[in-house]
Amino acid sequence: MKIFALQSLAGGFLDEDLKHFNKEFDDWCVQFESMEDAQLLLDTLDTNRQIKIVEITPLSYPKYFFPKLQGIIHTTREYDGKIICIVEPQMGANFRIAICDMESKRVRMLDTRYKSALSAEGAFANLSFDL
Repeated sequence: MKIFALQSLAGGFLDEDLKHFNKEFDDWCVQFESMEDAQLLLDTLDTNRQIKIVEITPLSYPKYFFPKLQGIIHTTREYDGKIICIVEPQMGANFRIAICDMESKRVRMLDTRYKSALSAEGAFANLSFDL
């Protein structure tokens, strides 16, 4: 499951008007099913030297594929068909681990809260439950 988008070297994804860039990748951004299709449009743009083609996957942009996933994503990993993320639900809030199921699109937040991303990373590495 992957799509391609055009991203400015300064950041942001090309919007459907082909002039503006969105900070977040969303449904308003130009999307392609293949690298070749993205390249065809990129070749027609005047500013093609300032734009690159990027691959959007659940691992690289989990919020796009799992709309219920809210907050700041610090780390993602894929395990057994699931995307596991360290999430800061709100700026300054305790960190949590979210498990996103690729098939059902369901997001489950684990109950444990961590004071730092480093603490969550340690738990992340030692997950010992049935995902």
